[in-house]
Amino acid sequence: MGNSQEPQDFNTSVMPSSLTPVHVAKAADGLNLYDTASHQVSHFVPLKPGEVGIYVCGATVQSSPHIGHIRAAVAFDIVRRWFLKLGYKVTFVRNVTDIDDKILDKAAAAGQRWWARAYYYEREFTEAYNTLGVLPPTVEPHATGHMSDMIDLIQRILDNGHGYVVTDADGKPTGNVYFDVASWPHYGELTHQKQTAEVDEAAAVADRMGPSVDATGDDKYNPVDPADASPDKHDSRDFALWKAPKDTDPEDARWSTPFGVGRPGWHIECSAMSHRYLGDGFDIHGGGLDLRFPHHENEMAQTRAAGYPSAARWMHSAWVTAKGEKMSKSLGTGLSVPSVLAENSAWVVRYALGSVQYRSMLEWSDQALVEAQAAYDRVSNFIERAGVALGGQPSREEVTGISADALPADFVAAMNDDVNVSGATAAIFTAIRSGNTLLSQLADRADSEAVQAEVRETLLAVRAMLDTLGLDPLAEPWVSAGAAGGASDGTTETPEHAALEALITEQLNARAEARKARDFAKADQIRDTLAEAGITIEDGLQGSTWSLK
Repeated sequence: MGNSQEPQDFNTSVMPSSLTPVHVAKAADGLNLYDTASHQVSHFVPLKPGEVGIYVCGATVQSSPHIGHIRAAVAFDIVRRWFLKLGYKVTFVRNVTDIDDKILDKAAAAGQRWWARAYYYEREFTEAYNTLGVLPPTVEPHATGHMSDMIDLIQRILDNGHGYVVTDADGKPTGNVYFDVASWPHYGELTHQKQTAEVDEAAAVADRMGPSVDATGDDKYNPVDPADASPDKHDSRDFALWKAPKDTDPEDARWSTPFGVGRPGWHIECSAMSHRYLGDGFDIHGGGLDLRFPHHENEMAQTRAAGYPSAARWMHSAWVTAKGEKMSKSLGTGLSVPSVLAENSAWVVRYALGSVQYRSMLEWSDQALVEAQAAYDRVSNFIERAGVALGGQPSREEVTGISADALPADFVAAMNDDVNVSGATAAIFTAIRSGNTLLSQLADRADSEAVQAEVRETLLAVRAMLDTLGLDPLAEPWVSAGAAGGASDGTTETPEHAALEALITEQLNARAEARKARDFAKADQIRDTLAEAGITIEDGLQGSTWSLK
């Protein structure tokens, strides 16, 4: 029944990129990341030089993705992209939970086959990831494809004395298997709640942000699994490793094991799949903050109790909130990704989701989307104007080939500071302001070739920084999708920009005539009207130029 084969080295066995030389940037020496278990930001050192292994909990594919789900995906996509920009070879594993109580119950209520429902919504998640520019994982394992791995892991836990099988009156296994929390003295270390320790200040702060082992009563974010409420448990803290089927469970949602027929508990799949694809210990385990307890606490305990090292570092993305409350379907505040994308471009939605550091709560509002749209306008305006001035854009290969060591220092410092996206974005707009100033000088400077070289250098840096955040408008998926009109490649102007250029040029000509007639009141009125519309006017010897603020 079991699968005794040890996990293979996924990189060297099946990844074409395994043959690519690794050149880690010097900037990697300054990378510092937060660890949930220690409540500290510390220097990052990979377990294997030049390589980073990351496991991120993916979706339970019960229904359509909402903004809260995708925020976590975008957050860890940015983390992954920064590792890639630093020159690391990254193995990124993101699982799919395709067997679960919610999937079974909702499928039954809708008259569907459970596996058909899971596949349908998995495709919706994949479409959302692709539309929002989230890189596909190195591998995307499914729970239903790793039953033998889970069974083997449970058996190791039992053999090590950290679990127990519930039997019936005749001594036969019922299919219910529980982790014996009392046998594992390290339980609670992830959430900083060792059984014998008092709550410290750092843990209390984290507990206010998300569920923890010391929480009692109903948890509106993580409802109690019926199996975990069983009177057969030895201790109230024990949790299901494997569970007997409900009477309503279909026959094809049951698997035979040495400890009875049933299906996996919630937590065991991630321990099995992370070990299968990342081996004995890996660098980072990520997920949403609401998974910190009980999911990740239980996962850490059972992995180590099976005799395997757990992740070296745990990272959790904070929630998307609406009026201060966690956005979730259970609270009736979920916003489906398709509905948000129906009213906003994908670039704008991604920018809004990734606009703050992954550990910061993200307040979702119309204003956040308005600000994201304004950011797009500023970015695309500069990229387009610079491309027109230069007669073309740097190639994608040139953009992606920029090493972290060649990026602006303030951008690198922000990203190395626990992936501080807000600081990184500020660095991008600082460079754009500098680029706009250079563009306004092109007609006024005799050494226009030198200025053009500076414009190109700035343009390349801006696009490389944006690309690190997954936001270069001239990259996929934005080029194919149009990305709110899309920045042009510099050889042609978009219809939107051409229309804007014509309207503003007309106003600038009227202002020039007013100034020539010494009607400065009218000239100032035109300037002020354009300023209120977000247009900055700069006067030079060769005339006036404009840019978006």
